[in-house]
Amino acid sequence: MNEIVKQAQSDQVRFIDLQFTDILGSIKSVTIPVAQLEEALERGVWFDGSSIQGFARIQESDMFLMPDPATYRVLPWTSLERRRARLICDIKRPDGEPFLGDPRAALRRAIERAASLGYAYNCGPELEFFLFKKNDKSGPLTPVPHDVGGYFDFSPKDEAQSIRADIVLALEQMGMTVEASHHEVATGQHEIDFEYADALTAADNAMTFKYTVKAIAATYGVYATFMPKPIFGINGSGMHTHQSLTYLEGGENAFFSADDEYKLSEVAYNFIAGQLAHARALAAIVAPTVNSYKRLTPGYEAPVYICWAQINRSALIRIPRYSPGREQSTRVELRFPDPSCNPYLAFAAMLRAGLDGIEKGMQAPEPVNEDVYHFEPEELDARGIAQLPGTLGEALEELAADEVLLDALGEHITASYMRAKRAEWDEYRIQVSQWELDRYLETL
Repeated sequence: MNEIVKQAQSDQVRFIDLQFTDILGSIKSVTIPVAQLEEALERGVWFDGSSIQGFARIQESDMFLMPDPATYRVLPWTSLERRRARLICDIKRPDGEPFLGDPRAALRRAIERAASLGYAYNCGPELEFFLFKKNDKSGPLTPVPHDVGGYFDFSPKDEAQSIRADIVLALEQMGMTVEASHHEVATGQHEIDFEYADALTAADNAMTFKYTVKAIAATYGVYATFMPKPIFGINGSGMHTHQSLTYLEGGENAFFSADDEYKLSEVAYNFIAGQLAHARALAAIVAPTVNSYKRLTPGYEAPVYICWAQINRSALIRIPRYSPGREQSTRVELRFPDPSCNPYLAFAAMLRAGLDGIEKGMQAPEPVNEDVYHFEPEELDARGIAQLPGTLGEALEELAADEVLLDALGEHITASYMRAKRAEWDEYRIQVSQWELDRYLETL
């Protein structure tokens, strides 16, 4: 009998959630009784892909979910009598080939591209989120912070501390190694950091993290959101992502060089150059919502200018300081992704952008260690510092012209993603907002 089946019996699991994501990063799931687990592991589970965002047309809808045994985890917040476990699935066509619209498959393709060059890609995303109170009465949700704490604040009596603690315990029960948790800068804002991993595991962990946070928050009668900028005038939530390449042969960090001022190798500089070169198009994937561009504005610690540095947190890419004896920790931090993105597509695009820099031998510009927000336009122009797109619509136009990132997504995902995101932008663009009514209704 399959080891996973034996484990599920030992864990007294009654139901199995077979999980996957659509192109926008929404988690989808079909639940089977544990008695069907062995069959699912051997042959997969058929489903209708035509009903999933960006998957298949009616005439080619049949496909199946193939569970990844390495992703078996018990969901610790479920009751004993209805205990559930989850398996993350790869999506296959009827002929057994990977489905080209599967975001997890897109990341696998990018990882294979890196492997063909001799590298493994590792990353560690830091997902920030808000906890908000639920409305006392029925009606639309409003963003009312659950607490009044600030950065690194601590109070044993603060319920937010208890929520974070229970989230950490749940994540650990699901096999994730949590490194730190703390209150973030804005009221109601939090961050929990988990262990660095290979890109596929990191993307799986990011998805696990998001629904675990929401599930534990709900048990306290509050709700969690990964919306990038839920409240005007305070910091938004980012998904700063630490990245490195290691050599497949030997396992050494390909980004480290003892002789460099920043302890970075030529490979690292090429990788940085590639991500900077593709940054404007990359924005459409790593900052993929209308709301993302409310966060990417000067003054709230979110980067806007396309540059890199070591000590400057306003830079798009930051280089954490080197610690002697920790050469394997040499990495680059991309600071403009946010947690509304699909991590599978985000990591695939980020990797391909960096690899493009390596394959073409791109040279990184000089670092900018000053606060770029204080530069005048003339100085930005003189130093060749460009800006990220100001809107989702602008970012989508950049993506449409970027052959490397379009290849990273593949034709199927590209067509569906662009169609969905352009519809989102158009729907937002034609809305009449409360700000417009307040500003113009009586004065014009």
